[in-house]
Amino acid sequence: MLDWNTYRNALMGRIGELGKLSPDSVKGYLVASGAGAKTGHLDEKTRQLISLAVAVTTRCDGCISVHAQKAVENGATKEEVAEALGVAIAMNAGAALVYSARALDAVDAAS
Repeated sequence: MLDWNTYRNALMGRIGELGKLSPDSVKGYLVASGAGAKTGHLDEKTRQLISLAVAVTTRCDGCISVHAQKAVENGATKEEVAEALGVAIAMNAGAALVYSARALDAVDAAS
């Protein structure tokens, strides 16, 4: 299994390098990523649970790693994570089932 904490740290370093090479690309992502939080309709835990479920359906290990950590930091329980992943499984069937197992590993590593 993947060492999610080491992977996430290495990934953030590489994204930092990309930000130096192409600052507007990373800035654009950060603006889009934070836009929903400004409305205040969803709390951060809910946003992170949705992000984790979407990360599973898009098969993005980096996204799984970051959003698993942020979900835990914002108080998501393993049961809440499992329910969100259940939605991803329903939406994406087999591939989401496999990546949900990976997301649970990431949540365990973040805890």
